[in-house]
Amino acid sequence: MLLAYESYYKNLGQNIAFYRKRREITQEALAEQVDIHNVHLSRIENGTSAASLDTVFAIANALGVEPYKLFQNKE
Repeated sequence: MLLAYESYYKNLGQNIAFYRKRREITQEALAEQVDIHNVHLSRIENGTSAASLDTVFAIANALGVEPYKLFQNKE
């Protein structure tokens, strides 16, 4: 993970957590739906681990949102 993109990873993670909590889904349940380990999902949400585009698309699909929404800045 490039340090130069740290803010993007944090933003992505915050958006995933926002939509996950809005749907009242646990990290464990979402991780199972998208076939990743719950620790990896936790790290993605915390912005300390990168996610592949395939994983981002799977997460967006499981959360019922368009993938671009996970990248939007919520300032």
